[in-house]
Amino acid sequence: MTAREIDLDAALTAVEADQPLVNALTNEVTVNQVANVILHWGALPVMSDDTREVADMVSIADALLLNMGTVSERGEEAMVTAGEAANDHGVPVVVDPVGVGATPTRSRVAERLVTELDVAVVKGNYGEVTALVGDDAEVRGVESVGEYADIAETAIACARKVDAVVVASGEVDIVATADAAFEVDAGHPMMGQVVGTGCMLGGTLAAFAAALPNEEAALAGTAAFGLAGELAADGAFGEYFGPASYETAFLDAVAGLSEADLPDATGRIDQVVE
Repeated sequence: MTAREIDLDAALTAVEADQPLVNALTNEVTVNQVANVILHWGALPVMSDDTREVADMVSIADALLLNMGTVSERGEEAMVTAGEAANDHGVPVVVDPVGVGATPTRSRVAERLVTELDVAVVKGNYGEVTALVGDDAEVRGVESVGEYADIAETAIACARKVDAVVVASGEVDIVATADAAFEVDAGHPMMGQVVGTGCMLGGTLAAFAAALPNEEAALAGTAAFGLAGELAADGAFGEYFGPASYETAFLDAVAGLSEADLPDATGRIDQVVE
């Protein structure tokens, strides 16, 4: 494996300095968490999802997040309208195909988004990324179950299909381009005990994509998200007693990461397929 170094301090500074505006059409279950995580990275969240104004809002935004968590007929049209406006104005689009593979409707909507739109980053769990390339996947509701031994190769196949950087989140996160795949070894099991961490990773990637090139945004955003999770679990941002208080500590870690003593990120990103 070949280590891939990133300048995490510079990436965090870039997001904070630019204060990019991120428009998020996102999961109604986790909209508050997504807004907060975008804000705590230093970006400015807005949740415009009405077709009467969304194109205008996207035209002045720096990134767009499309999250299919609670997809509806109205929401599908709003996402397509927002995505087309983003493409017209050169705004990077992050797609989180939540639950793709769980139902034919979600699979159709996800396929429409990645086919009709020019997408910068696709973020899904192992099952969602696998389903997006048309392979057999076990997606129950919005959760990935099953074994995915070849997830790095699958993520590359997905990146080639959608012509975007792909982040496959799981026990070890994978960031893939059309030519290579990287393991990002950062995070903590407590993150899996909080509803919405997957959605928050999507919001994180949108904030970073607003300030950085796509591949760097995916690697730095994924690493920063995981390291914040580790610091929260270590108690660096306050004692926690279970998932609810851990979520608070995690959001505090996101807000304070740029000023914290970052864990050593050396060797956390390794190229596993080239």
